[in-house]
Amino acid sequence: MGTTVIGLTGGIGMGKSTAASILREIGVGVLDTDDVARELVEPGSEALARLAASFGPGILDSVGVLNRRALGDLVFRDPTKRAELESILHPPIQRRWSDQVAAWRVDGVPVGCVVIPLLFEKEYARAFDAVVAVGCSRPTRRERVRERGWDDAELGRREAAQWEPERKMALADHVVWTEGSVGVHRRQWERILSGRSTT
Repeated sequence: MGTTVIGLTGGIGMGKSTAASILREIGVGVLDTDDVARELVEPGSEALARLAASFGPGILDSVGVLNRRALGDLVFRDPTKRAELESILHPPIQRRWSDQVAAWRVDGVPVGCVVIPLLFEKEYARAFDAVVAVGCSRPTRRERVRERGWDDAELGRREAAQWEPERKMALADHVVWTEGSVGVHRRQWERILSGRSTT
């Protein structure tokens, strides 16, 4: 049996990171593109130098580390700047997850999952055997993003850069509802993955 590769997506604050943690516990290979993005902009990296050249030294802190909030304040207020950011980071991110999928297939990993917030927006769905979207209610989303220090205005700006969560859920092959306990969340994944060994 070959490798099944799942694309995981969903709106902001809907539980993608929790889903990734559950999948790792189950034994699924997971690559989160947010983690890749953070690795790409480590101090001294080519990507960070390009970002500083494009957006100015104000996106760096006093020791040369990317200030993600400062960068976010720029790009989520200006679609042109957001497109420029994506032109710098998205190609190497796509290469990284494509290479990981190829490695899973070569290594015979039963199930692998790539977490991509903009999976549908960037037309990546055809690269996966199945797409799963996570979802939750809007009040729960607000509560979760407030824990990140965002207010409703900041959430609105970031949401404007993505499709509506309902659209993602409608297009996905499966939807995992993250409103309840972690145990309920996990059981939904176990049903989706049933019939395939992950060990």
